[in-house]
Amino acid sequence: MPQRVYFFGNGKADGDRDMKSVLGGKGANLAEMTNLGVPVPPGFTISCDVCVAWLDQRARPDGLEAEVRENVARLEATTGKRFGDPTAPLLVSVRSGAATSMPGMMETILNLGLNDRTVEGLATASRNGRFAYDSYRRFLQMYGDVVLGVPFGDFEHLLKAKRMTEGVASDAELSEGALRALVDEYKRLIRARTGKDFPLDPVAQLWGAIEAVWHSWTLKKAVDYRRVHGISERLGTAVNVQAMVFGNLGDTSGTGVAFTRNPSTGEHHFYGEFLVNAQGEDVVAGIRTPLPIDEMAKALPAAYEALLLTERRLESHFRDMQDLEFTVEAGTLFLLQTRTGKRSAAAAVRVADDMVSEGLITPKEAVKRVTPDQLDQLLHPVIDAGVRAEPLATGLPASPGAASGIAVFDPDVAEQRAAAGEAVILVRDETTPEDFHGIVAAKGVLTARGGMTSHAAVVCRGMGKCAVVGAKDIDVDTTTRRFTAGPVTVTEGEWITIDGATGRIFPGNLPTVPSEVVRVTSGTQAAAQAPVYRAFSRVLGWADEMRRLKVRANADTPRDARIARGFGAEGIGLCRTEHMFFEGERITAMREMIVARDEAGRRRALAKLLPMQRLDFDGIFEAMDGYPVTIRLLDPPLHEFLPHGGEESKHLARSLGLTRPALTRIVEGLRETNPMLGHRGCRLGITYPEITEMQARAIFEAAVKAKRRGIDVRPEIMIPLVATVEEFRNQRYIIDGVAEQVLGGMGESVPYLVGTMIELPRAALTADRIAESAEFFSFGTNDLTQTTFGLSRDDAGRFLHEYVARGILEHDPFQVLDEQGVGKLVSMAVTDGRRSRPSLKTGICGEHGGEPRSIALCHAMGLDYVSCSPFRVPIARLAAAHAALAAST
Repeated sequence: MPQRVYFFGNGKADGDRDMKSVLGGKGANLAEMTNLGVPVPPGFTISCDVCVAWLDQRARPDGLEAEVRENVARLEATTGKRFGDPTAPLLVSVRSGAATSMPGMMETILNLGLNDRTVEGLATASRNGRFAYDSYRRFLQMYGDVVLGVPFGDFEHLLKAKRMTEGVASDAELSEGALRALVDEYKRLIRARTGKDFPLDPVAQLWGAIEAVWHSWTLKKAVDYRRVHGISERLGTAVNVQAMVFGNLGDTSGTGVAFTRNPSTGEHHFYGEFLVNAQGEDVVAGIRTPLPIDEMAKALPAAYEALLLTERRLESHFRDMQDLEFTVEAGTLFLLQTRTGKRSAAAAVRVADDMVSEGLITPKEAVKRVTPDQLDQLLHPVIDAGVRAEPLATGLPASPGAASGIAVFDPDVAEQRAAAGEAVILVRDETTPEDFHGIVAAKGVLTARGGMTSHAAVVCRGMGKCAVVGAKDIDVDTTTRRFTAGPVTVTEGEWITIDGATGRIFPGNLPTVPSEVVRVTSGTQAAAQAPVYRAFSRVLGWADEMRRLKVRANADTPRDARIARGFGAEGIGLCRTEHMFFEGERITAMREMIVARDEAGRRRALAKLLPMQRLDFDGIFEAMDGYPVTIRLLDPPLHEFLPHGGEESKHLARSLGLTRPALTRIVEGLRETNPMLGHRGCRLGITYPEITEMQARAIFEAAVKAKRRGIDVRPEIMIPLVATVEEFRNQRYIIDGVAEQVLGGMGESVPYLVGTMIELPRAALTADRIAESAEFFSFGTNDLTQTTFGLSRDDAGRFLHEYVARGILEHDPFQVLDEQGVGKLVSMAVTDGRRSRPSLKTGICGEHGGEPRSIALCHAMGLDYVSCSPFRVPIARLAAAHAALAAST
């Protein structure tokens, strides 16, 4: 029978850090710390696969009870205490721990083993009756809530009432007598709610807790967390049973959570919070507002020095920023957990950069540790420092960024209103794991209680959500759905703005400005004053050395092209010429061309557009000096450029010398039942070759003009919506003819490529023939997804989410490139195209070009580049490096 229970204690463990899939992250790291000689309370871990088996069968696997019994005996021998012994009782904690960290999403039980007899033994052994009954009431509350299903709030109501009758402000001030009475009240509550007495047998308590931890894998908050973070449902959680150490034993004891570096900024200094005379849940759950870790040096100096030595040792050993949970019992330090610390996006790049400089990790490891989503967060806007606004209050800056939205006080309401398209800020007295779905839906989170290591802070940092916590000057009333800050009351539905960098809370919807990274990239801030930007640049520089895929940008204007270059784009993969026609005089000339009665009229209108197009192309060539620029010829159907009634139609008819009925007939004549599959793309150029001629002339004249200024011009002309090679050849003949006229007439030579956008299944299936004439393929994955699935992107949004929720589709195919269908067409077209033309250049230019999973697929299919919006370029650069590194391992 395979081993399912693994012991750790006395400096030796049955497992180690490499057994996370078996022991879960927490269990593996407890074993590793034990082997390192770090002071860890002894215990044992039940493997993750047992959870999966129990959930499948709802029965304990054969032989498991004997294994657990054997390890309980080892724990008793190690500690010198026994389960249920009234003189030397063994008390344990029971905690979850999946292979992938899910902070706060599953259950924990502390002080297990207490009953009416052992509590007296604990009081005698500790010579502290108050401590013993404080531990007992905590155990009753936790076990009653997690295992027996008695609402946590019912216990809190009794606790609050006891504080009021005793005339004290905090739990720590309750007397032993008050706690004894509270224990009796808790037991009566449990009997009233469950119809049964609280279980006094420690072994029965233990199995109740173990099964509650397994069951917590299925709780909504845990399921939501796995869905958001892409964690498999079949991993299961380990169960860690560990001898208790007590931070609530008096003023020489305490508990805390700490990070080896600042998780918000990445600065290299020890960072965290602690409480004297408390247990761990008091810190993590925000039950009491903790003290900064530095103050521990005064309260518990010897333990603090030991903690500093331990945190340095653990970070050096694990070679990453660590998140530590610790307890000090009567002056002695114990580590309860270490794990890789959740961090903000700014901290992620800064820690990665610093650790390379410190020699802890390699550049390759640094690149792997920063995620594309974290880079995306660094590009988010922040509150404009020039805005004059008086904050309502100030809390702790738990997770950077700025967020505005309507105040919402219930996580379910937050989810509902966000689904309806509203921006919401979730406001809570403190968050709990049950609020997770509301946090996911919200733009940001505000809490009145809790510290920098509270649930809200840790979860929001991990998700890149803006958060302000511990705002002591606000009073949150979730019953009436409002909060007050001094004389100001904010009710549900009113706008507020929170600043996660400073902790300030403002009324209203404040304007924002670009982030530090964007400001430096655009030249409005010096890099010397931007430590995050410097780290960002270094990490991306390493990523560039590791990736194979080139990264281009979709840019239609010189300004967009300059932004793209600032973010490291290696050319333009899609310049949509139609976007140039919608401004000022251009739209008038375009409309004049559309309504012209003959070719001569169209050419007169196109002659007005020619210098405008040429000017745009010239600016883009200049911005992309030395890099390729792929220009797509006119693609949308012509009716999109015309008004469809109202005053605009009246003015247009007058300006074109038409009657309103005549203009209406023209517009109606252009209307199509299915315009996406209608008269658009190369079909326009074939019907009206003068359009293709004008655009080609503008490109080549601009190229010559730019070249004469010393610019290295590399135009690539893309023919859209090709279905047959004959369509491509028709348009290429026109382009090459114009090139010969312009370049020959101006006495210049400009190398250029002519290729096509593959966005129809037939084009992909006949790629070998098209590649005989085309020099590059750019896959328009937006339209290729539509035509492959037979879905309208604009309409499918009404039901595609149901397909994903029900498992019919793994992802929305317009967000993540469909590997089995669309991806297969792309792969086939690349292979067949290169068979005809080995030098064929291939890339994608749809929205998928900036999506990390799609980029990995593009790498695997052997494409040469991806193209995305300018602000997605850094994300694509990093994702391309991740794809290359993953493929090489």
